[in-house]
Amino acid sequence: MSVTFEIAPGGALTGTMLGALAAGDTTVDGFLEGADSLATLAAFEAMGIAVEHPAPGRLVVHGRGLDGLQDPGQPLDLGNSGTSMRLLCGLLAGQRFDTTLVGDASLSRRPMRRVTEPLARMGARIDATPDGTAPLTIHGGQPLHAIEYEMPVASAQVKSALLLAGLYADGVTRVSEPAPTRDHTERMLTALGARIERDGATVAVHGRPVLRGTALTVPADISSAAFFLVGASLAPGSDLTLTGVGINPTRTGVIDILRAMGADIDVSNPREEGGEPVADLRVRGRPLRGIEIPEALVPLAIDEFPVLFVAAACAEGTTTLHGAAELRVKESDRIGVMAEGLAALGIDARPSDDGMTVVGGRLKGGRIDSHGDHRIAMAFAIAALRAEGAVTVTDCANVDTSFPGFVASAGACGLRIVSRH
Repeated sequence: MSVTFEIAPGGALTGTMLGALAAGDTTVDGFLEGADSLATLAAFEAMGIAVEHPAPGRLVVHGRGLDGLQDPGQPLDLGNSGTSMRLLCGLLAGQRFDTTLVGDASLSRRPMRRVTEPLARMGARIDATPDGTAPLTIHGGQPLHAIEYEMPVASAQVKSALLLAGLYADGVTRVSEPAPTRDHTERMLTALGARIERDGATVAVHGRPVLRGTALTVPADISSAAFFLVGASLAPGSDLTLTGVGINPTRTGVIDILRAMGADIDVSNPREEGGEPVADLRVRGRPLRGIEIPEALVPLAIDEFPVLFVAAACAEGTTTLHGAAELRVKESDRIGVMAEGLAALGIDARPSDDGMTVVGGRLKGGRIDSHGDHRIAMAFAIAALRAEGAVTVTDCANVDTSFPGFVASAGACGLRIVSRH
């Protein structure tokens, strides 16, 4: 399906925006019904896990324990979700049956050796293409053993895959990361009863725990909130409050970077929901300035850089990013695609191997190819707030993978956006 966003220039954003492995039932509130999440859910249902949907955003998962998954009898299609594919590699490495994981054209180009190689050290057998990409066939019945693994590149997906495999390994699996990455998996496993230990940069999981169902609340995703944080920061007259946003310290790099650029972001009403810190965020329009982004913040904002590049384009002066080579192997080459799109809007954007230099300026209107990347599409939709002419963004169907309802939510806040099919 072809989807194109058409966004009129100008405006401001205002208003307020409001476990299958456990034995027993797990209730999930705040479930985001995007394509990525639904693909993962369908995979577990294909492996024999019963899931009820009693209300929008609520699930009841009837878990069957660590060894309760069943042979799906067919490949599991994970669509565009790299997170799902990499985490399921770890989980399925400990099963008794063979499983094949497939995805769309974009996912089938993404590198998987970063997960399959350390899993092989644990005893897993995973077949991939000669390029190390999907389809992936995970052979069941392989005894797993604990390892100590130092990740060469910070990656929450790799860490989570190894921790999930470690549930099935004898002994204690330890993973050391060169920089902090999101820790949602550790928090969730702890809530389900796993024994998780943290020692500095190393996280460990004890094998063969007894997991118990529980109630989980999923906070509003800061990666989704980032588009509105940037949009309200760069559009004069904006005053937007985002309620109940997850502010896990491994995810708040976008707030730190925007504040360093001069953004007016207030964090209030901090609390904890489902083991995760959340708060309300109020952001008001204010002139931004270019900065050199600290490399220590890169892993804490890796998914938010497409829209942060838009912030840089609207800032006074020059913004420089290094240490983000990971952006080259996301759903698209996010460095190359963003540089191409910003240039089409009249901005001086100079890509490098591991980042970009963006010189702030005046954005023209124009036509942007998102290359099927949901975050690219939403970032350029936000750019229209400061553009001198209309912005058209093509190939936007995958926006539903991470943010179903983006057009409606953005429109309700003041973005003049229309989706054409």
